[in-house]
This record gives sequence, structure tokens and C-alpha cells, in this order.
Amino acid sequence: MPQTNQLFPTPFIIDRLNSEQGLAMLREAIFAAMDRDKKGLAISNIGGWHSGTDMLEWGGEAARALVFKAMTMADDACVDIKSPEESRFGWLPQMWANVSTKGNANQYHAHPGSYWSAVAYVDDGYEGESDPAQGGELQLLDPRSPMVQMAAPDLRLKAEDGGAQLHEISVRPQTGMIVLFPSWLQHAVRPFYGEGTRISVAINLTAGLKKPH
Repeated sequence: MPQTNQLFPTPFIIDRLNSEQGLAMLREAIFAAMDRDKKGLAISNIGGWHSGTDMLEWGGEAARALVFKAMTMADDACVDIKSPEESRFGWLPQMWANVSTKGNANQYHAHPGSYWSAVAYVDDGYEGESDPAQGGELQLLDPRSPMVQMAAPDLRLKAEDGGAQLHEISVRPQTGMIVLFPSWLQHAVRPFYGEGTRISVAINLTAGLKKPH
């Protein structure tokens, strides 16, 4: 009888930001940055406001605390195989903010050169509503699937439970949620139709060897 093995799992980690004060400080810093630079950037975002990647310079104490949280999550999700007890690697962070209103989205993209990426939700914009028609889900895409599905769009690899393997994951944001995933993983945000304002912070973490003591 043949033996089927499932190879190469892809981790993504969800955690919570528990400081209401910290979220309020992030909101205030982001709106102040929007006042200074009303145009923002256009990168993966379809509409909405995208700050520069220098948020650590203007985001204040709450931004530094958020980056520390993301780096701690990354530490917990990695092992230095030559020094498993104390990793020789640290993280070089980059950080920016996104503000979205009705109809805004982010197209599929990845972050080459970084090791981990994270998104934290200062305000999910749903205003307490649970209607799935509000959209705005974070999408994570199996990078192998688009190529094979060009030839056979209805054919899927079989999962351990006998059903079809998932090739795209939807995560519905919540205020205070932080999601960490490998930077090579293609991700997007579906069009957001909530009545509120979606405020999120994105982080890239690049691995670097620590300086010797």
C-alpha cells in the first residue's frame, strides 16, 4: 500500500496586541503622519493611504513596542541550527502604515529580501459588524498553485483528510490582531467594504548576524 507524506509546511502565526493604550497611540501617530503627507505612496495598495517605510522614526513608543512584539514572535518561530540554545541572528525591521476605506484593497505581492513579514490591525474598520460582505480579508496564497492550475484549474492535490488541499487562506482581521508569515508568501487584501476606517501596520524583518559580545 503506498504511503503518502505531506511535505514542507508553511507557518503563519496569529497573536493579539493587548494594550488599548498602545493601539490608541499608533492610531494617533498614523493620522499625524497622514496630515504631514496626505498623498502617501502607491505600492501594492489599490487606493487608500500607504506611508513611507520609516514608521519607526515617527511612530513613537507604541511603534517600537509593536516591532519588538513581531521580533519576539519571529524568534519563537525560528531555530539557529548551529546555535539552537542562543540564536546568533537578530532582526533588522522596516515598518509602515496603511489606511483603507470603502473599496480599497491590496494586490497580491511578496517581500523579497526579508525573512518574516507581519501585519497588525490597529482598527479592523468593521465597527463590530460580522457581515462577510464587508470583505477586507487578508489572503495568503500557496505560491505553487497558480502555475499548476493554469493547466487544470479544477484539479487539486488531495489533503490528509481526503479532501482538496487549500491553495488560498482567508484571515478576517480583528482589531488588535497581528499575523506573522514568511516574506516569500504571496499575500493580498480583498476589497474592503466596511463603513469604518481600516488602519493597519506592516512590518518586514530581515535576518542579520548579531555583533559578537
